[in-house]
Amino acid sequence: MRHRNAGKVFDRVKAPREAMLKSLVGSVVIHEKIQTTEAKAKAIKPLVEKLVTRSMDPSLANRRYLLSYFKGQELPVKKLLEVLGPRFKSRKGGYCRITKVGPRKGDGGEMAQIEFV
Repeated sequence: MRHRNAGKVFDRVKAPREAMLKSLVGSVVIHEKIQTTEAKAKAIKPLVEKLVTRSMDPSLANRRYLLSYFKGQELPVKKLLEVLGPRFKSRKGGYCRITKVGPRKGDGGEMAQIEFV
């Protein structure tokens, strides 16, 4: 039974699912806009917003947290701390927007675009 279990499973076990979500979050941070399925976009939106909130305060602790989240990749951390954090400094929340694109041509999966506001 899945009583009180929040979050989507995406037909994957834990490690590949977390790797997929972190990869999508990194892509959103680097490219500022990606197109993916609607369910994946809804799953990564809160993750991206929490990281942007962390990046507003460029303290050493937040830098280390971001580095540990991205497993030492410097590019997304640098972009969060130098570009996105200062950009959304005056905003309370809601940094991402999900726009429905329509069905995917191959299998009809609902596609969505997630981007920064």
